[in-house]
Amino acid sequence: MAKLRALIEHPRFETAIVVLIVINAISLGLETSPTVMAQIGGLLTTIDHVILTIFVAEIIARIAVKRGAFFRDPWSLFDLFVVSIALVPATDSLSVLRALRILRVLRLVTAVPSLRRVVGGLIAAMPGMGSIGLLLGLIFYVFAVIVTKLYGQALPDHFGSIGASTYTLFQAMTFDDWSGGIVKPLTEKGFTYSWFVLITFMVITAFMALNLFIGVVVTALDAETDEGQPKLTHPAGAEAELRARLDTIVAELSLVRGELARLRPPGEAGGG
Repeated sequence: MAKLRALIEHPRFETAIVVLIVINAISLGLETSPTVMAQIGGLLTTIDHVILTIFVAEIIARIAVKRGAFFRDPWSLFDLFVVSIALVPATDSLSVLRALRILRVLRLVTAVPSLRRVVGGLIAAMPGMGSIGLLLGLIFYVFAVIVTKLYGQALPDHFGSIGASTYTLFQAMTFDDWSGGIVKPLTEKGFTYSWFVLITFMVITAFMALNLFIGVVVTALDAETDEGQPKLTHPAGAEAELRARLDTIVAELSLVRGELARLRPPGEAGGG
């Protein structure tokens, strides 16, 4: 068991797994091309099966080594889930699972520490993002009611219902043809100041609420990065460590001076 643990925790083994994940991602991408499948489809299928076998063996080895700790680690459970999807037979009712094999590429998240920190930061940002999402939803609802009442009869395709208005507002928030596709038709219908309503909405959502999202995510990523960095030594401990080093240096200098005094000629030593 000790040899197995040393194997799966060896840096070269982890690097090999990352390389296999990348190769698997490339092979799964090539399988989407009918031309490539017609030429080397059998080879790609063989590569996929071999890599899947290695992944299954790796998961079994990690379970054997870590045992209960494996199932308490969220990243290990994620690896188990991603690999298990590929083991489910892709029958007619479960044919979508064949397409989900590409999820194996997401194992890079657990294999690369920097990616793991990024995902950890995003997960840590979820509570704050949920509050901002609720605020954004309220803003959408308020403006959807306003524009439905103002422009519902003029442009029923865009503002005829709450749902249609919400979709149109989302289009405006992403700046997708908001001027020519939304404001201009309203202006032609006589709503000269409709641009003011749309621009106000876009400023509140695209420039303010979405920047709040970015701020929360950046803060969470900074906190996650700080946790991954080595902690600074306590000032008292740092002072004691510095004193110990200085004492060592002084002792070494004393030894050097003693050696130099011993090596001097007798006459020179007496004259000094």
